[in-house]
Order: sequence, then structure tokens, then C-alpha cells
Amino acid sequence: MSEKAWRKRVLGSLAVAAVGSLALAGCSSSGSSDSGDSSSSAVIRTNGSEPQNPLIPTNTNETGGGKILDSIFAGLVYYDADGDPVNDVADSITVDDAQHLTVKIKEGQYFTDGEEVTADNFINAWNYGALASNEQLSSYFFEDIEGFSYDEDSELTGLEQVDDYTFTIALNKPAADFALRLGYSAFYPLPDAAFDDMDAFGENPIGNGPYMLDGDGAWQHDVQIDLVANPDYTGGRTPVNGGLDIIFYATQEAAYADLLGGNVDVIDGIPDSALATYESDLGERAVNQPAAIFQSFTTPERLPHFSGEEGELRRAAISMSINREEITDTVFQGTRTPAKDFTSPVIAGWSDSLEGSEVLDYNPDEAVKLWAEADAIAPWDGSFQIAYNSDGGHQAWVDAVSNSIKNTLGIDASGAPYVDFASFRDAITTGEITTAFRTGWQADYPGLYNFLGPLYATNAGSNDGDYSNAEFDALLAEGISSDDIEVQNEDFQSAQEILLKDLPATPLWYSNVNGGYGEAVDNVQFGWNSVPLYYAITKSE
Repeated sequence: MSEKAWRKRVLGSLAVAAVGSLALAGCSSSGSSDSGDSSSSAVIRTNGSEPQNPLIPTNTNETGGGKILDSIFAGLVYYDADGDPVNDVADSITVDDAQHLTVKIKEGQYFTDGEEVTADNFINAWNYGALASNEQLSSYFFEDIEGFSYDEDSELTGLEQVDDYTFTIALNKPAADFALRLGYSAFYPLPDAAFDDMDAFGENPIGNGPYMLDGDGAWQHDVQIDLVANPDYTGGRTPVNGGLDIIFYATQEAAYADLLGGNVDVIDGIPDSALATYESDLGERAVNQPAAIFQSFTTPERLPHFSGEEGELRRAAISMSINREEITDTVFQGTRTPAKDFTSPVIAGWSDSLEGSEVLDYNPDEAVKLWAEADAIAPWDGSFQIAYNSDGGHQAWVDAVSNSIKNTLGIDASGAPYVDFASFRDAITTGEITTAFRTGWQADYPGLYNFLGPLYATNAGSNDGDYSNAEFDALLAEGISSDDIEVQNEDFQSAQEILLKDLPATPLWYSNVNGGYGEAVDNVQFGWNSVPLYYAITKSE
């Protein structure tokens, strides 16, 4: 965002609405560009969610933690509002050939404890994130670097320091978009202090970005985290405000009420109950723009009745029993678009005419037929449930999808709520969850591969359903090895045709970001991945 990278982030709260453009939307919704009586010390208040884990860059793959990490760390590059990479700590990134890159970083960049950022800070951080024994959620992002192993601890031998400010990257196979990935949070540097006690560091991280934690106690768990501008940051995201308070709202309704009441400055999610009215409520301060966000739910093969041929039939039947058009019109007031694939229309190479995409169409007769074929293999018993986090604004659509399945197939179907996003994600990542569960993706960087590799490749860090298909993996590998973008996209589209048959996740719809901001702020701009550019927001006292 992202996403969450930008941000492939597993979505914690609901960002909504329809995607209508095939071009990468660049996108601003802003007030007057005249800062007027704005104050450089004013603190911007926004919504967020309690991070799933301590704030370690390589172990954060969800939006709550990602929003914070992107504010307190600076990577080699960052992404502007349009999704274009801009050098941050990097002075230059040279692609020597399809498997070799040379990175030179700027001198005089510092962590907030005074340590200068050098090549070693990147090399050490990436090696930590890649070690199998560290079990980092984003270790997948290092698999293309020489020396990476999923099975045992091994050094990333493809990383070599040339001097204090230069290092090289050798890949074990061509990866045409590797340089573009380097703005994602998994690639952030870490100070030496992090390795003294990584758990303690995660609770009080030391970054090098535009903001830093506002002293001890800045992170009040399940309440909020308070950030202040980092005076030593000199990159392109230098804040024009004094800080950022990220409030962990229990519901989107509460965040929206605070926006209307002037108690929060900008929010990036609108509750279902306000979708029909928020644009008239907020006027020009309402935000509704395309973003690289995809919504689905995942039904793991390990669940009873969902493996083998029976599982393939049941997944297709369930998908065809969902009336996506009706749900997006009634629940979301037309602020979403039914999905035709597993990516996003704002990404180059997107297609709405993939072979097998009819499985995403509402077809109750075919759904009933396929369900009966599955029953002939093994009669259905029990109920079908979709788990979700109650603090993310998901109940209405989960209930609507469940009712559509129940009414079409004549089975018991319902939502299975978890109290908050952290407990929901814990149940998924530990494999303890015993139902289907909602999934979503906010892109890390603007490429089709980012929607496919991290979620569905064998052993990928965000492959929550533990899906594995050798043919799919081979097509991904072929695509990412090509430096011809058209060839890449053809391979990725072919890979998606396998997904449409296997349905490791059930695509639902594409989302816009729906949000808004208060009367005290100006220069509000939402990026292509749905996250506001907080550093650019001005605020009057």
C-alpha cells in the first residue's frame, strides 16, 4: 500500500468501493493546497488497528502494522501517490542484468538512536528476515536471493558489501521486477540495536523514517500509537506536520463518528451504514478512488469436504452461489466491482476475460448441480462458515455472502466473528482456524506478480490456505524471469486460469478506498494503495 507495498498487506479494516479504471490511478483527494494557518507542530489523528505482532519489518504482513512501519522506517525507495518508486535511502539502484543489482545508499542517513545507516544495516536485516529459524512472515520476499532456503538456516550469499555505502544483490533466478519490490517493508534496514533483543525492539522500534515513536509508552496496545516527526530524516517524505496519532478503533462506525465530530482528521474506511450518505455528509472532503485492493475468502484444503475432486466441486459451487452484483449494489451501495480475476483493474495486465472466469458468475442452477456431484463423492455434513474480524467492518458482507450460499445450496452457512484483527490473524497463521476465512490484499508494489506470488505460490508467506500447484508455480517462475512485460503478463494470466479451476481463494470484488478528512486539515492525498500520504498533510491549530 502496498500492497500493504507499497503494501501487500493482509487487510485488517475494510477499504471500499468500485474500481472503474484500467490505468494506475493517481489519485488525490485533497483540500486547498494553501496551507494557510497550518502549523508544523500540529499532530494528525487517523484510524488504524492493533498490529498482529511486534513491529519488526520482516514479520509484519498486515495493514495495521504496515501503516506504522511505513511511517517510522525508510527503505531504499518509497512509492509516490501514483505508485512510482522514488529513491529514499538509496542514491542509486542499478540493474546490471536480470540477476544482478548494485545498490548505492546515501551517506549521512541515521536511525533515531544516532547510528548511521550503512549497507550492513540492509544486509543484516535481510539475512535475519530470511533465516528459517526466525519464522518471519515475509521471509518469502527473500527467496529470489542466492543462498535462501526454506528448510534450514543459511546466509543470503547473494548479498555482498562493496563498501560502507554500497552492496550488490545476486539473484538465484531472473526476477524482472526485483528492483521495484525494494520499497516494501520487508526490505527495510535495521539498526544494530535490534539484534540485541529483537522482541524488545519490536515493542519499541528504532527507525530511520519520517516519524518516530513519541518516547516510552508511545504504543498503548489496543488503544493507539503516537508518532512525532523525525528531525533527522532528510528524504522525500519529510513531514509538514508535527506527528501522527494512529488510533485503534474497535469499529469503523466509531472512527466515522469521530471524523464527523472533529476528533479525528483522516480515515481510510467508511462503515457500511454510511456508504450511502458519506459523500453528501463530507462533500469535497469525501474520498472515493480506485486502489489496488482485492477481496476474497479462503477455504483451506485441510477442511473436511474441501480436498481433492470433492473440494474442487464444492469450491466452484460455492463461488457460483454468490450473487456478487446484488451484494455490491445493496451492501456497498455500488462502491465495489465484482471480481473477474485474482488481481486488480488498476494494475497493468489485468484481464476480465480469463478462461474459467465464469466460475465467478452467479449461476445458482450450476451451483446446485456441482454441489450434488460433490455429495455423490461424500455427503455434506455440518455448516459452512466464513470467519472475519469484528473490528474491520466485515459483518454485513459476510452475512450477505453466507445468506446467498445458504439460499442457493440449501445448506447452513454463516459468519464466524473474531473479536479483533490480531486474534483473527493469529488463528490463521497458526493453522488453528477450522472454517473458511475472509482474505484481502493491498498491493506491495504495482505488478500482477505481487497479487499472485505472495498469496498462492508454494510456501509463500501470505499463502494462508497452504495452496500448492506445481504448474502454477512454474508459470509464475516463467513470467517473472522474462524482461518482456507482455510475456510476463501472458504467463501470469495463464497462472490465474489454474487458480480459477482450483479456487484456493474465492474472489469477491475489487475495492476503492472510501474515506474522508476533517475541516482542520489540507493537502490530503490518498496513494494508489489506499493509504493516505500522512507526511504531506497540513493542519491548522
